[in-house]
Amino acid sequence: MVGCLAVSKAGHDKDEIYLILKEEKDAVHLADGIGKTVASPKKKNKKHIQIIKNGLQEIPIEAVRRKLESGQPVMDEEIKYVLKQYKMKTQKFTG
Repeated sequence: MVGCLAVSKAGHDKDEIYLILKEEKDAVHLADGIGKTVASPKKKNKKHIQIIKNGLQEIPIEAVRRKLESGQPVMDEEIKYVLKQYKMKTQKFTG
């Protein structure tokens, strides 16, 4: 689950997208690189998030995922970039 994107299903941050930094028994630590940083991630119950599986083909998430899995530090700028790319790829344009 570490290195995956997730959307919040409940709470005041409902529908916000985060990157999972760390996994515990019943919770995950999430960051978006802006309000919730690597240094101060959001802790959220696993049942209140939904893992994002679609729309990840063309964004550079694998490099960040590998860094997290190997224990290397990830910068907030990397997280912001991945989330921005995901939002741009999945945004529906209305005309």
